Amino acid sequence: MPRIALATYDPGSEPSKDRDLPVLVEALRAAGAEAVAAPWDDEGTDWGGHDLVLIRSTWDYSWRAAEFVAWAERVGKATRLANPVRVVRWNTDKRYLGDLAAAGVPVVPTRYLAAGDPVDLPDGHEYVVKPTSGAGARFAARYTPDEHETAVRQLERMHAEGLTAMVQPYLTNVDVSGERALLFFGGRYVHASRKGAVLSPGTAYDDDKVSHPDLEPWTATDAELAVAERALAAVPDAPELLYARVDLVDGPDGQPCVMELELVEPNLFLDLHPGSLAVVVDAVLAAASR
Repeated sequence: MPRIALATYDPGSEPSKDRDLPVLVEALRAAGAEAVAAPWDDEGTDWGGHDLVLIRSTWDYSWRAAEFVAWAERVGKATRLANPVRVVRWNTDKRYLGDLAAAGVPVVPTRYLAAGDPVDLPDGHEYVVKPTSGAGARFAARYTPDEHETAVRQLERMHAEGLTAMVQPYLTNVDVSGERALLFFGGRYVHASRKGAVLSPGTAYDDDKVSHPDLEPWTATDAELAVAERALAAVPDAPELLYARVDLVDGPDGQPCVMELELVEPNLFLDLHPGSLAVVVDAVLAAASR
């Protein structure tokens, strides 16, 4: 009986936002595994007592990225961690987009502004400012050139909190074709979903946003699959990935490019794709048995 721990976050007194977690735990138990879910920062959990620790909805990690990576390193030494700690370390900082671009993967053009860097913001088009470590559109906002002073105040706030900023052009095709999320599990493409644009004009960077507006099932195109596979092939050291989600948007030329490569704690959207549950369970059991 494989022992599997699923790492999540502590929702406190609120219900968990991870709707997939109880379904996945129950399916793993029904398949013969001893499966439990626990917050990643729960000091009472014996992570090393499991055959596999599967990172799931650790959705508060971006507030404490260094602490989370240190946790992953400890767990990775004690037992099998999925995805591996070197992947976690690389993927928790969105400067990985630069690595993908250097490997020839089409990505959203991105510049990085750390504290002390000259503030050079676009003046001819809309753009997005967000942190290199973030989730759920936290500290993300969309600006027009005449909102320069507001964007600078956001940069000052982020830098004061020790965050590095990303500056990207706002790709207006997302307002039409949305953002597509392609999920891979156990080395194979599983399903795709599409959501609407997250950032609305005038929404403050520190306001709460709807992370997955108008979410719906999607059938990935050949072009989307090709870009997703190129992105996965460009992950450093060609690690074995148990799971991956590639988020794509259409560039100015109408062709898909990578918005984010989610290798740490992607939402799986199993509630939209119940037929994928068996594939996910089989892949997790296989990983735990190695």
